[in-house]
Amino acid sequence: MSNPFIQATPEQIEEMLSAIGASTVDEVFDDQIPSDLQYKDKYDLPPALSELELQPHLTALAGKNRTTRDLVSFLGGGIYDHFVPSAIMHVAGRQEYVTGYTPYQPEASQGLLQAFFEYQTLISRLYDMPVSNASLYDCGSALGEAVFMALGVKPDRNRVVIPETVHPHYRTLVQTYMAHFGTTVDIVKQSNGRFDLEALDEYLGDDVAAVVVQHPNYFGCLEEVVEVEKRVRAAGALFIVIADPLSLGYLAPPGTYGADIAIGEGQPLGLNQYGGGETVGIFTCKNDFIRKVPGRLVGVTKDKEDRRGYVLTLQTREQHIRRAKATSNICTNHAHNALRSTIYLCLMGPQGMRRVARACARNTQRLRAALQARKADAIAFDAPTFKEFVVRVA
Repeated sequence: MSNPFIQATPEQIEEMLSAIGASTVDEVFDDQIPSDLQYKDKYDLPPALSELELQPHLTALAGKNRTTRDLVSFLGGGIYDHFVPSAIMHVAGRQEYVTGYTPYQPEASQGLLQAFFEYQTLISRLYDMPVSNASLYDCGSALGEAVFMALGVKPDRNRVVIPETVHPHYRTLVQTYMAHFGTTVDIVKQSNGRFDLEALDEYLGDDVAAVVVQHPNYFGCLEEVVEVEKRVRAAGALFIVIADPLSLGYLAPPGTYGADIAIGEGQPLGLNQYGGGETVGIFTCKNDFIRKVPGRLVGVTKDKEDRRGYVLTLQTREQHIRRAKATSNICTNHAHNALRSTIYLCLMGPQGMRRVARACARNTQRLRAALQARKADAIAFDAPTFKEFVVRVA
């Protein structure tokens, strides 16, 4: 066996095989992988092409595709086909951003640290929450971390309440996270596409650490967040809100109706659709929980010469502090995606965000009305919606 990408000489290969008691490399694979799962030339592939030959071949294949410019995506459910200004990649594609050193190390550059600080500032203002971290992977991981935080704040409680109106992938992730922590995850039914408040009352008790609500929810419906917050507060639990960042140009931000932890999926903020991404997890919370925030927080300070500078202020992961005190094993963030979301927010500004949010609401209502005009019961739920809604096709 020879492979131009493995820079081991035949002599070195023989030496390694001798050390492990095998005569050939194939023998090593045969011992680990069942023969029926191995390639063994059974797919009748054509001979390999050189790079010079391969490029025009792939170009011809790609020419058969229909691009997103020809299609309109109605999939929704967390990843959306929003317009992405070309200025975003023009700025984010600069070499100092795409080749920056690992951004979670203490020696991270001032440029990257400032970018994270600006991201945190913009997200805090957007969600009306005092604290934002420097981002997580996606909204699902942000919800998992939010639940862990709630359990840390309420260590004497071991139940979490989540309605069916929360994205099913997020719910599944929380159930997976909690499987071995002795925590019960209660899934509450929906009513007309929204959190069933009467059902919620049945689940609330002094053992509930947190209640989660998504607003707008997975079905696109607007939840009765003020009523949910009253019930959660009366039960002494934490209120976790999942909010679409684009909706906050039109809807009240989570901080105004009492969210303890507010998270979201940042994909609508200038990120494209690529096989389920690109994503960036938004995580914000109250000041009281700042030392339990997963990931990292960047702060601003001055050096001994009174010059403005940026520093990793809090980083509660096990690599930097005693393992027992780590609040999360989240080890990094979607730094470049967070940068692009920062650029998007700066380009749009408050007025631009309002215009986009209003356009989403207006166009959604126009489509909804047109469908109902053709078929009276086309829309599954009567509740008000933002950006998407459920359609009956039968």
